[in-house]
Amino acid sequence: MRRACIIGASGVIGGELLRLLLGHGNVEVVCATSRRFAGEFIYRIHPNLRGFTNLKFTQPSIDAVLKNEADVVFLALPHGESVKWVPKVVESGLLAIDLSADFRLKNPDDYVKWYHWPQPHPYPDLLKAAAYGLPELHRDEIKGSRVIAVPGCMATASIVSLAPLVKGHLINSDFIVVDAKIASSGAGAEGTVLDFHWHRTHVVRPYQPVGHRHTAEIEQELSLLAGSQVNVAFTPHAVDMVRGIFVTGHAKLSSSLNEPDLWKAYRGMYGNEKFIRIVKDKAGLAHYPSVKYVVGTNMVDVGFELDQRLNRVVVFSAIDNLIRGAAGQAIQSFNINQGFPEDEGLRFITPYPV
Repeated sequence: MRRACIIGASGVIGGELLRLLLGHGNVEVVCATSRRFAGEFIYRIHPNLRGFTNLKFTQPSIDAVLKNEADVVFLALPHGESVKWVPKVVESGLLAIDLSADFRLKNPDDYVKWYHWPQPHPYPDLLKAAAYGLPELHRDEIKGSRVIAVPGCMATASIVSLAPLVKGHLINSDFIVVDAKIASSGAGAEGTVLDFHWHRTHVVRPYQPVGHRHTAEIEQELSLLAGSQVNVAFTPHAVDMVRGIFVTGHAKLSSSLNEPDLWKAYRGMYGNEKFIRIVKDKAGLAHYPSVKYVVGTNMVDVGFELDQRLNRVVVFSAIDNLIRGAAGQAIQSFNINQGFPEDEGLRFITPYPV
């Protein structure tokens, strides 16, 4: 049994971490922190947890973590805050699983470029040692790391959809277009006025159409697979959903291919993965991935279509942004690191109909 502490547990992702970890057979949640709600029962802020825990929020401090004899610390903090915590957690001999962007990018200078930090990352050695927590690409690194940087939600959906094509050098890597649609929960518990219901409903709204910070992760991971620089044009859109991300990617094929070639690439990479399903079906209700069939799960549904007229491939992926895009992927990586079954605490099937 591992003792877990969640730093920043009152937010949307913190609530999902609590919900999933409370059902994990090998974890005891021993502390959950919140500056704003310290001393309050967790279920007062996360009403769905009433009857499942009587823990109260505590003030965040490394002393509180050590006092509770935690083995692992999940950090659900804003970007720029986790970097203040992770070194202390590691120095204390604990496993740090960070759900912010603070340890995702390997180049220290990228934090100036993409996150507008005033200086490069202050812990380059720790940054280098951190495992990028996308299990299907970095399972071996995750097993031995003391710092796991959980990928961004839109980056996760984008990388998984394109990885087999990039790894197999089946597409041109100089210009890939990725279009993402994300639900309102992606804004967290304290979004802007544009995330209020009357601005969000009945809308498809582009935001940060160029220069979105998740571009850095997508290019970093795809470039590692390709062995050379991959350039991605990434544009996200806010849509009228509470949960979910749907990604559509477009790329030119590097040679003339047929549909079996694409099936071979995707099955070769994902055929034995617990949490990735290839959805391309001429029969039934779901011909391609859909958010509806992954919500509430740690699944990634991926699909593709060949455009032989333009020698182009279109790829699709769908995830739950709060689970596979955050808390679930964090727990999947935790399970790998600790030698537990990879799907422990994550064995959910989407309810249908919803």
